[in-house]
Amino acid sequence: MSVKLSQFAALSNEKILSSQKHILFVLSETELIAPVFNDLLQNKLQRCGADFQSLNKTPLNLDLPNGGTASFVVLKSVLTMFQKHTLLRKAVKPLLDENPEELAICVFGDDATREAHACAAYYVATVNASQLPNHKGAKSKQDDKSKPFKEIYIYGYKAEHDYGYVNARVAANVLCRSLTILPPNALTPTIYREKVKQLAIEYSWAWEEFDMPALKEMGAGAFYAVGQGSEPLDAAIVHLTYQPKNPKKHIALVGKGICFDTGGHNLKPAKYMQGMHEDMNGSAVSLGILQAVTEMALDVKVDCWLAIAQNHIGPMAYKQNDVVTALNGMTIEIVHTDAEGRMVLADTLTLASRVDKNGHLPDVILDFATLTGSMHTALSDRMSGVIANRSELACKAVGAGAAAGERIVAFPYDEDFDSDLESDIADIKQCTLEGGADHIHAARFLGKFIENDVAWLHTDLSSYNRKGGLGAVATDTNGFGVGFGIELIKNLIT
Repeated sequence: MSVKLSQFAALSNEKILSSQKHILFVLSETELIAPVFNDLLQNKLQRCGADFQSLNKTPLNLDLPNGGTASFVVLKSVLTMFQKHTLLRKAVKPLLDENPEELAICVFGDDATREAHACAAYYVATVNASQLPNHKGAKSKQDDKSKPFKEIYIYGYKAEHDYGYVNARVAANVLCRSLTILPPNALTPTIYREKVKQLAIEYSWAWEEFDMPALKEMGAGAFYAVGQGSEPLDAAIVHLTYQPKNPKKHIALVGKGICFDTGGHNLKPAKYMQGMHEDMNGSAVSLGILQAVTEMALDVKVDCWLAIAQNHIGPMAYKQNDVVTALNGMTIEIVHTDAEGRMVLADTLTLASRVDKNGHLPDVILDFATLTGSMHTALSDRMSGVIANRSELACKAVGAGAAAGERIVAFPYDEDFDSDLESDIADIKQCTLEGGADHIHAARFLGKFIENDVAWLHTDLSSYNRKGGLGAVATDTNGFGVGFGIELIKNLIT
C-alpha cells in the first residue's frame, strides 16, 4: 500500500475543520484542545454521561459540522504500548469503516509525547487500512464501495523522517497476514516456494532449497517423515540470506511452514482442523521480519530458514510407533502424528545452527511456530510464549514484546522435563500422550537438535489469531510476532 504522508508542526484548527472529514484526535491526560472541537466533545460527553478522563478507556466518535466524523482518545503515559495500540485501534475503527481516502491525525502534548503518539497512531491507522487478499466473486466486488486509502495528514508534530521504519513494519505485517490467510489450495508447498523465490529476487536475497530428494539423501529423517505423506512430494526447507556489508550480528530465523495440517493418522476432528491452513504462520512471521530488516537496512546478517510442508494422511504418511533418524543422528520415537511441527523444525534448527559456508555460526537463532495447544491453554489467544536456552535472551524477548505492543511471556527451560521424553526404543520421544506442559516438552525436544550450543529463542505463537483482532491490528489473523521480532533484532544489534 502506497500512502502519501503530509506533516504539519502546528495545529490549524479552522483549516482542519474545513478540509478534513475523518479526524483522529490523540490526546494526553491533561490536554486542552481548541474551543471549536472542545465544545463538540464536551457536548457529546455530557449526552453520554461520561467525562474527559473516560476517553483513556473508551474512545468517543462524533459528527462534525462539516459533515465529517472525528474520534477522540486519551493515551495516558502510564499505559503500555499494547494498551495504547488497542485504544488507537478502537478509535480509528469507525473512521476506517467509512473507507476514507484521507485521514487526519492530530496529536497533542509535549514534544516527546506528540512524537510517540504520532508514530503509534500512524502505525495503527496504516496497518488497518491495508488491503488483504479477497476471494469474493465479481458481483461482491462490484457491490464493494470502498476506495483506496491515499493520504494521511499528521497535525501537531512534524518528524524529520518519513516514518519509513513504521512503513517497513506495516508492510511486513501485511505480508505475514496476506500469506497466512490464503486458502490451502492457493498456498500449497509448491506455490509457497515459488512465492518465496519471487520475494528473494525482489529483495536480492540469496536463495537455496533442500527438496525432498535432497533431504532424504542428507538424512533429514524428521522432516522427511512428515513430508512423505503428501502427493506430490513438494515439501522443502528454504534458505534465504540477507547480507549487508558490515553486519554487527548474525541472526538465524526459523519458521514453521505447515501449509495444511490434517493431524496425519491421528486425524483432527473438524472443529480443530478448521483454520489449519494458517499453520504456516510461523514461516510468514519469519518472512515478514526478514523483509522489514531488509527495508530498514539494519546492520545484521539474517539467515531465514522456512520449513515448508503439509501434514497429510495416506499410505505413505508417518504413523505412531515409527522410529525415524533426524539430521543430527538422533532417533525419534513417533508418539502422535499431529506433533508434526516439532519434527520439521528439528532438522531445520540443525541446519540453522551449523557452521555456514564462510565458517561462521549465528549469534542467535529465533524460531517462530504455531506449535502447541498447551501454550494456548496457558496464555489464551491474547499473548504468546517464549522459551530460551539463555535466560537473558528470554528477558530481552519480554522487553521487546512490551516495546512493540505484542505481549510476550517467558516459560522455563528446565532439564528435568526431559524425563518425560525418555524412550525405550529410541533416543527420544517426539512428545507424550499425557498432555501437561507440552509447550515445554516441545522446547526441550527442539533443543536437542541445535548444534554448537547456539543461543536460541523459541516463540510459540498462541496469539496469531484472535477473533476481533489484537493490539494494533483489527483482523482476526493479526501478524503477531512480526513487530516483536523486529524489535528484538534491533535490541540484539545495539
